[in-house]
Amino acid sequence: MSFSPPPGPGAPPMPSRRLFVQGAAAGGVVAGLVASGLPARAFAAAGPVVATAPQVLSGPDVQLSIGESLANFTGRTRPAITVNGSLPAPILRWREGDTVSVRVANRLQAHPTSIHWHGILLPANMDGVPGLSFNGIAPGEAYQYRFTLKQSGTYWYHSHSMFQEQAGLYGALIIDPLQPAPYRFDREHVIMLSDWTDMDPGALFRRMKKLAEFDNYYKRTLPDFLRDVRRDGWAAATADRGMWGRMRMTPTDISDINAHTYTYLLNGTAPAGNWTGLFRSGEKVLLRFINGGSMTYFDVRIPGLKMTVVAADGQYIHPVSIDEFRIAPAETFDVIVEPSGQDAFTIFCQDMGRTGFAAGTLAVRHGLQAPIPARDPRPLLTMGDMGHDMGSMGHDMAGMGHDMKGMEGGCGASMGHAAHGGSDKAPRHPASEKGNPLIDMQSMATEPKLDDPGIGLRDNGRTVLTYGAMRSLFDDPDGREPSREVELHLTGHMEKFSWSFDGIPFASAEPLRLNYGERMRIVLVNDTMMQHPIHLHGVWSDLENADGQFHLRKHTIDMPPGTRRTYRVRADALGRWAYHCHLLYHMEAGMMREVRIEE
Repeated sequence: MSFSPPPGPGAPPMPSRRLFVQGAAAGGVVAGLVASGLPARAFAAAGPVVATAPQVLSGPDVQLSIGESLANFTGRTRPAITVNGSLPAPILRWREGDTVSVRVANRLQAHPTSIHWHGILLPANMDGVPGLSFNGIAPGEAYQYRFTLKQSGTYWYHSHSMFQEQAGLYGALIIDPLQPAPYRFDREHVIMLSDWTDMDPGALFRRMKKLAEFDNYYKRTLPDFLRDVRRDGWAAATADRGMWGRMRMTPTDISDINAHTYTYLLNGTAPAGNWTGLFRSGEKVLLRFINGGSMTYFDVRIPGLKMTVVAADGQYIHPVSIDEFRIAPAETFDVIVEPSGQDAFTIFCQDMGRTGFAAGTLAVRHGLQAPIPARDPRPLLTMGDMGHDMGSMGHDMAGMGHDMKGMEGGCGASMGHAAHGGSDKAPRHPASEKGNPLIDMQSMATEPKLDDPGIGLRDNGRTVLTYGAMRSLFDDPDGREPSREVELHLTGHMEKFSWSFDGIPFASAEPLRLNYGERMRIVLVNDTMMQHPIHLHGVWSDLENADGQFHLRKHTIDMPPGTRRTYRVRADALGRWAYHCHLLYHMEAGMMREVRIEE
């Protein structure tokens, strides 16, 4: 991974601020200035951005220093949190079976810090979650992480302290296998995707609490309504618009924060920086994709190249040939490409709401760049996307004597039950959701949707990866049927920017207790209109197919709106573990639980 230097003498003028926000500027880091005592007032006089490439660190003993540096991705110099002076942090490269020792020193002037090893199986006191695993690392102090690597594959690490992950504290973690991989490749590149904001992340969170729809520039207008009338008829268009109005939601609200606030980075470089990974024609190139974004889903394709997905979240799968995949925050996918026939290919990673993109290049030499494709049309949410398919439910509801007045202020629990009664699709909502002011909607009908590419990706003329298309290369490693089941609902209130499990924010929730050694099933139901990547620390999440059979081993389970997905957990790691949405601001707003695995 590398940063690109700023334009030299004779370069064209810098793009406008608008182009920067759309992700069109190169960027870099001035390392170590704040950590060495440079005052904030000196930021503006710090001089040009210096290009720094993250190191690749390996071996059993690693030293990491967390400090502050200056970053410039948008034409404005801002403070960032860096590791060993780089953003992203150094790539850590270890080997399965090795025991590693990582000394993490906190050089921040006023804030504690931490590192969580995402998806890595280790003792609870090495997991890096302040308040659960340990107390955090105070300024001027250090913490010695030590654990044995029980797995291989593509993973990553990041801070679990407040919003430090958003400010730059994240990096790739590659574990080479003891046994040869079940596929061949000639070279590899790590592709770390992320989102950057010039705002102080804490201030961004406060803005979300005050006005959650700040970045939603695309609310529907009268001309949109007239187009709907021409297409669907007056009655259907009016009913749809009325439904959204009573729910106080908008079908254009695809993501909470988008390119109106974010600049999207690929390996710490904005698109104009043209990060480049080299290849020779005919080689098999392994690309290790990691989504280190705080709030961004990326839809990834390489025009002109097929991709073969060979691993998900570090675990081998049966190879799947695709044109495009959606990667949720915290997920990793390993893909193989065989570039030939041209000298350069664009790695194009547009955000789910189609407001911006990250991009880089695969090329036979540096300095080349292929065309960047146009972004796809902005998608619109439908009632069917959210488990409220009124086209199929309208008659049932009319026959049951329900009118839409129950939608005022959000969908009530009674509506969630009554719309489908005993239908297999009808979720049973917990009592804690009923009358809850922190909940603005509930799904009426939920399904696994494992074969659904997702909003904005259906019928786009490309073969898109789905959870249903992926299957682990191994059978259920446990083999037991779950002995019990726990159901949790993902809940929230869009206007209040409040997020939770079962309507109970983290601060008020009791721990979820698992018995050591048990095999259990977790059922997740998404009652919100947003997509949520859910991560359980310490153990694997073994996703089941629609028939309840073991299907795919992951550490992060993505939950689109209107979905009900189930997965098996073997509670084989004693201790206190975090369980949360990996949208950073959703976690901080309450969508988190403590899991205790006890004897």
